Amino acid sequence: MFRNQPVKRKVIAAILLTSGAVLVIACGTFFTYELLTFRQMTARELSTVGQVVAANSTAALAFDNRTDATEVLSALSADRHIVAAGLYDTTGTVFARYPGAAPDDGLPAPLERDGYQFARAHVILQEPVVNANRRLGTLVLKSDLSAANEHLSLYGGLAGVAMILSCLVAFLLSNRLQRHISLPVLALANAAKAVSERKDYSVRAARFGDDELGHLTDAFNGMLAQIQGQDVEIRAMNADLETRVEERTAALAVANKELESFSYSVSHDLRAPLRSIDGFSQVLLEDCAEHLNEEGKDALQRVRKAATAMGELIDALLELSRVNRVNLRAERVDLSALVATLAAELRQSQPDRQAEFVIAPGMVVEGDRTLLRAALGNLVGNAWKYTQPRATARIEFGCLEKESETVYFVRDNGVGFDMTYVGKLFGAFQRLHRQTEFSGTGVGLATVQRIMHRHGGRAWAEGAVDQGATFYFTLHNQAGSNIAARKNTETPASVA
Repeated sequence: MFRNQPVKRKVIAAILLTSGAVLVIACGTFFTYELLTFRQMTARELSTVGQVVAANSTAALAFDNRTDATEVLSALSADRHIVAAGLYDTTGTVFARYPGAAPDDGLPAPLERDGYQFARAHVILQEPVVNANRRLGTLVLKSDLSAANEHLSLYGGLAGVAMILSCLVAFLLSNRLQRHISLPVLALANAAKAVSERKDYSVRAARFGDDELGHLTDAFNGMLAQIQGQDVEIRAMNADLETRVEERTAALAVANKELESFSYSVSHDLRAPLRSIDGFSQVLLEDCAEHLNEEGKDALQRVRKAATAMGELIDALLELSRVNRVNLRAERVDLSALVATLAAELRQSQPDRQAEFVIAPGMVVEGDRTLLRAALGNLVGNAWKYTQPRATARIEFGCLEKESETVYFVRDNGVGFDMTYVGKLFGAFQRLHRQTEFSGTGVGLATVQRIMHRHGGRAWAEGAVDQGATFYFTLHNQAGSNIAARKNTETPASVA
């Protein structure tokens, strides 16, 4: 109820509720005491009247004089609260009544024993009529409680007036005195709000006294002073750090550019010596074959094979270097069509292989067509290569929704790999299979990862030994991804 109210209202409400609760308890206690006391007093007064009337009724009962008995009871009219009375003989028969015309059912019935008994709105008194220790009869009086009700109503009214005046005084006093609590708290709250909204640590809360709130204000201001000093130091450090980062970034950019140029130049310049080595080795094999024994011919064949492998490695390095140097040209690229083209090319290169390509249709994205084709060429080419031991290769290309992003994948049923070494897959010159088992340069997956990074995405893989592998990648363009995810709900096209 008061959780979200201002401190001022909370303090006033707390004081008023406390004062009201105390007044209610006090008035309730006195009201209960007054009720019990007045009932006892009423019973005593009625008992006194009963004793007098019973004493005056002994002669009438002793001489069986109903007229005198009725006259004695008529004296009860002096007490307006006594509403009925009955004088009974020893047999319990009505001997006289008050009022004189009261019917029998209007008279109070005798009680089980002498004394008084309170009902809802009346008190009934039974007094014995005794003469010389001999009981002559019984007097029963019935009195209303209107006097008690009037008294208690007056008392309740006075208590209500007292409570209203007390609450009014409590409100005026609390409204004046609450400032000593609410003002320091409000000052602290306003200072904290200013610091939070404006990040201005020079703000200080006003101090209103030397009590606990004053000490709290001093501690708060001291904390702000420390934060302000730390903030100044952090700002200075950040400014220096930004300058150093800019310098290091510029130096790193220059170094990377020089390194890329160097790698490109070295890779390009290595081609001429390799061509010479391969060419002269071929000349020796063709022109001087009769002068060479089998070991010499085998050595020259090994030289040519090594030169060819070196050429392929240089091509891979040039491709990897080109990924960083080329400018991205964003356009709509149909990944499904690219994979279909790559599949057709692979089939033409090895028409005797049994392979099934499953390609989800309509996967259109925004990106650089040349780089994406190179990445898919590496992924699909790897799947084609590592499914060679299978009687029927199965290569699937599709996409799925995973954690609010579209993930593309190339899945195969090839030899797979051990997930223990998955961290090495996308590193340059990292291979999980021997060159004699599967040819390759070890640069293809590094090129894929770099292309995906340039598109704001990433690449990763899952697999198991002899259970195939799945290579995943994401792109930054969610619009294209959404198009692909929507169209992927269609039935995939199968290239047999």
